[in-house]
Amino acid sequence: MFEILSADTPNGKKVSIMLEELNFEYKVTKINIYKGDQFKTAFSRISPFNKTPVLRDHKTKKTIFESGAILIYLGEKYKKFYEKKKRLIILQWLMIQMAYIGPMFGQHHQFHHYNHGKSKFGEDRYFKISKQIYKDLDKRLSKSKYLACSKYTIADIATFPWVARHDIHDIGLRQYENLTRWFKLISKRKAVIKGYDFMKRGERIPKP
Repeated sequence: MFEILSADTPNGKKVSIMLEELNFEYKVTKINIYKGDQFKTAFSRISPFNKTPVLRDHKTKKTIFESGAILIYLGEKYKKFYEKKKRLIILQWLMIQMAYIGPMFGQHHQFHHYNHGKSKFGEDRYFKISKQIYKDLDKRLSKSKYLACSKYTIADIATFPWVARHDIHDIGLRQYENLTRWFKLISKRKAVIKGYDFMKRGERIPKP
């Protein structure tokens, strides 16, 4: 049995989608980041930087923080979506999501969507960066069916929930043919549909 401790965020969705793809049962413990649950002593013990999600593997008694590390842990353990021969390229595309795509989209969300009008510099900067990310992803997907290779991997699982916020990016996903093709392909996966709504709120994947 697995347990996800998380808020309803793209990073949390990565883990639920992965567990759904593996067809595992899991419990969700909601961490209310708006009420400061992530700073409580018990959560700080398992997440040193007070970030969600955290995965508990109750069978092995292991606790893993950081969504990328969780995907690697599950991929290695169950030998799924993390093919040994392709691990280097998969890791590169996973790390670009962790270090660049997620953080930059996150800043774009804050300045453009949640706090619009408070900083023109912030809005312009992160809109420009996010638009470039769309272009770069589209370029990559013009050469490859999925991000890392011809197969669906943890790199796609990690990136998808962030691109799924395209409706608040205001960049226009449909303008990017290859990225849209990839997004539609992953959107149809039953595990992705179910994992996207891991908080059981009836949340649906936004259409392109």
